[in-house]
Amino acid sequence: MKRSLILFVLLIVSAYPGQAQTPEPLKLIQTIEMQDVPVGPYADHLAVDLKGQRLFATPQARKSVQVFDLNTGKFLHEIAGLGNPHAVLYRADLNRIYVIDGEPGLVRIYDGRDYHPLQTVTLLGDADSLGYDPATKTAYVTNGGRGAKLDYTLLSAVDTGTGEHTGDIKVTTGVLEAMAIESSSSRIYINLTRDNQVAVLDRDKRRVIASWPITKGKRNIALALDEEHHRLFVGCRNSDMSGTVVVIDAQTGKEIDALPIGGWVDYLAWDPASKRIYASCGTGYVHVFQARDPDHYELAGKAETAVMAKTALMVPELNRLFVAVPHIGGGPARIFVFQTQ
Repeated sequence: MKRSLILFVLLIVSAYPGQAQTPEPLKLIQTIEMQDVPVGPYADHLAVDLKGQRLFATPQARKSVQVFDLNTGKFLHEIAGLGNPHAVLYRADLNRIYVIDGEPGLVRIYDGRDYHPLQTVTLLGDADSLGYDPATKTAYVTNGGRGAKLDYTLLSAVDTGTGEHTGDIKVTTGVLEAMAIESSSSRIYINLTRDNQVAVLDRDKRRVIASWPITKGKRNIALALDEEHHRLFVGCRNSDMSGTVVVIDAQTGKEIDALPIGGWVDYLAWDPASKRIYASCGTGYVHVFQARDPDHYELAGKAETAVMAKTALMVPELNRLFVAVPHIGGGPARIFVFQTQ
């Protein structure tokens, strides 16, 4: 009887060889410690310089941007004296660094060689989210709204070559969050968090052309786009402990599915090569979903991070996911480096 049972188990395992050996979607391969960051609940968005092999982090409690060697994790430099750094953009052809400084409402531009300041672009207060159109070399920055004590918010266009503020799209809402820029059209999708809607903006005509209600989630914060299959992924904070990724048809605004995740999501990425969604949540996990087709997604696995490690950066060229961890919960501010499997 025992021998028959062993043979049965071996038969089942051999019939499904892939299941026993399926790797986790993310593997922690490195931890980079940020320098002298005080206790604080947030670390915001990251950027990379692939040619120069640099990683840019935004420890908000330190009011700085810290620069690290992308391979070794060695600390290289600190851009200090900021108000509230939210996001970083690096433009390789000009070797320039662009920092969104929320508290004074500035885009600060630095030389990428020695980090000296080159220029500032003045926007409204509470400048926050950043999007970049590589075709026109335009940075789009959210500013104004509730944080600036205004009943409207602007999505401002900044020419990253000249540093000129070239125009605004005005949206009657208190908060604009993450955006996704479509390369095949003039559309920008952006979260209207307080209204529980996604707005569709025309960046050429500089106006709102549609708004879609989100009914399968609350407090939509994060956003990612599968442009090939016209699918928009909307990360929602339903509560402190739970959330959803709402899948939307980007042509019609129709909600297709709602994928359960942890709370305090702040970053979503779509990787077209692996057809996976990555959702970084402040409840201490990155949730990874595998697309079976544009209408069906299943959980591929979860990678443990840390409390309030909600911002991240997917770099497909390196097969890496970088997750920012603030100085909270007994540990220093860090960056977890995961290899995508």
